[in-house]
Amino acid sequence: MDVQTQPNSTGPHSPGPTDISDDLVKREAKKATVWIGVAGLFALAVLLAQPLLVIIGGIVFGAMIDGGQRLIARIAPWLPRGVRITLVLLGAFAFLVWLVIFAGGQIAAQAAQLPEVIQTQVTRLSLWAQSHGITMQDFNLQQVASQVLGSVGQVTRALGGIFGGFTTAFLIFILSIYFVLEPDLYRRGFAWMLPAESRDHFEGTAVRMGKALRMLLFGRLIGMAVEGVATWALLAWWGVPMAALLGLLTGLLAFLPNIGAPISGLLMVMVGFSGGTEMGLFCVAVYVIVQTVDGNIIVPMVAKRTADLAPALVLGAQLVFGLLFGILGLMLADPIVAMIKIALERQADRNNAARSPIITTTD
Repeated sequence: MDVQTQPNSTGPHSPGPTDISDDLVKREAKKATVWIGVAGLFALAVLLAQPLLVIIGGIVFGAMIDGGQRLIARIAPWLPRGVRITLVLLGAFAFLVWLVIFAGGQIAAQAAQLPEVIQTQVTRLSLWAQSHGITMQDFNLQQVASQVLGSVGQVTRALGGIFGGFTTAFLIFILSIYFVLEPDLYRRGFAWMLPAESRDHFEGTAVRMGKALRMLLFGRLIGMAVEGVATWALLAWWGVPMAALLGLLTGLLAFLPNIGAPISGLLMVMVGFSGGTEMGLFCVAVYVIVQTVDGNIIVPMVAKRTADLAPALVLGAQLVFGLLFGILGLMLADPIVAMIKIALERQADRNNAARSPIITTTD
């Protein structure tokens, strides 16, 4: 009978307390380590959610700026890329200056009147319901009015957040400029941290994500401009109160598909009925016409060249991201879902290509 002798003292090659000799235990320990690492990364992502969203916002708006300079390149290809980017930034800055100087006073005055108009309409709706035999015993009018005004307050705070959340907006703006000036630098730097066999796959995925983001945001900007200008022009032509504010809210809320349109439409209709039944019905018609044009012409035209996201998927992501991360998460839900969808599709294609057998033909 052979007896194995154990060393009496520890040495450089002797087993340590963390060494595992059993293969089954070693495999299970590796699995547990992976799951613990995933849970740790998830907890870290939740803890750093706000900075990560700022970075993602910089990527998204960098793609928007890049799309603008590419559009200018089609018209003036002889201009250097830096000049084209500067023109895009100057155009955005000029729009903000116009919005603050020329439209700021009028819109601020109209925004101050909006809560009173909404509360008046809620009171009128309650009286109309009671006159038609609809009991309101189960509802508290003040509670309903406060909830409606609270929703309006969230919308106006979101509008004011464009100017009030200066720090976040400024960081996103600076990051977007860095990303758009040297996109290859950051893409190569991130790819360098991946295994060598995955770098080409990441490059292709990043290029596809960039193209999808540019088209998605270009379509979103076109929709915002069409909805905002058309709403303002039609309401102003009919003499609807607060036409400028409603047009601006409609244009800004168009950036949030599925959620923005019902909110802006509800506000528009309530303000319209404050001026009478005829004006209210006109506002309903304006809402239907504007949304029909955007939904049946602009959105399908852009969706053919983007990630083609399912509406229910986008709505669910907006609800989750808006609840977890506020207005910034709500704004970025659509681009984040588009990037995740492209990454999953690329990974699925890669796995299918790896599993597909090599077919050989013999004579």
